[in-house]
Amino acid sequence: MYKPKILVTGGRGFLGKAVCKELEPLAQVISAGRDEADLRCHDQTSDILDYIDPDIIVHLAATVGGIGANKENPGKFIEENLIMGYNIIKLAKEKNVKKFVMLGTVCSYPKHCPVPFKEEDLWNGYPEETNAPYGIAKKTLMQMIQSYHKQYGFKGINLIPVNMYGPNDNFNPSSSHVIPALILKFQQAIDNGHEAVEIWGTGHASREFLYVDDCAKAIKLAILDYDKPDPVNIGTGKEITIAELAQNIQKIMGHKGSIVYNKDYPDGQPRRCLDTSKAKECFGFEATTDFDVGLTQTIEWFRNDYSNS
Repeated sequence: MYKPKILVTGGRGFLGKAVCKELEPLAQVISAGRDEADLRCHDQTSDILDYIDPDIIVHLAATVGGIGANKENPGKFIEENLIMGYNIIKLAKEKNVKKFVMLGTVCSYPKHCPVPFKEEDLWNGYPEETNAPYGIAKKTLMQMIQSYHKQYGFKGINLIPVNMYGPNDNFNPSSSHVIPALILKFQQAIDNGHEAVEIWGTGHASREFLYVDDCAKAIKLAILDYDKPDPVNIGTGKEITIAELAQNIQKIMGHKGSIVYNKDYPDGQPRRCLDTSKAKECFGFEATTDFDVGLTQTIEWFRNDYSNS
């Protein structure tokens, strides 16, 4: 029986590994990173699509980072994400790819968006300033897919995942997101005799977190059962403050020192929590991983990797 070919850009990354694993029973999954093709280059992007001839593309490749990386690289983040997305969406349309899955970002939502965030609120304000270039790039690409669908019948779908976490996450302190950054900080503090851990901001901001395997399942379900270009939120619908998150990680890791909040640094967006009802309605997705269980599994993976590095 023929299995469709699915190209996963960024397939060796954090989410990419989980997506490839989730899709392998259904398809011939081809993972592509910059070693195979630099999507910033039109000709390299065209060549790899000709070589693989995929039925479906899942576009995960992105230039990303936490608050610090976003503040230091606004030009790079908007430029590289726009160029990569533009190249692969345009070429997918030209080469008649049967389905294109675009992973957007919660950073595209307005800074002061009503909570929980609803898909129809995406264009009702400017994103939080520190990650606006990344968010605007992704939102522009989402609109490109919608416009291509309207004019050319392009079969693209837009998924908006909330902040993810889990095994294989990026623990580089210069570019990691909040959960891996905190895990690394607490581990280093434990190694140094349980010294105090400094956290940027007030701790009052809230975030929603989605276990990476749950996101991979959402992508699979959308491939199977969703065909519209209208954006769909992917998350848990539950939020937690950064202070509560830090205390949870501290408890699981056994850190005995104090937590110090450095209010000279920004909180980022005040609150993030998605309305996830559309994903359930359209393709039956609901997140199933308990947050403390997911955190524990992430910390266990990190400690095994950390101790062997």
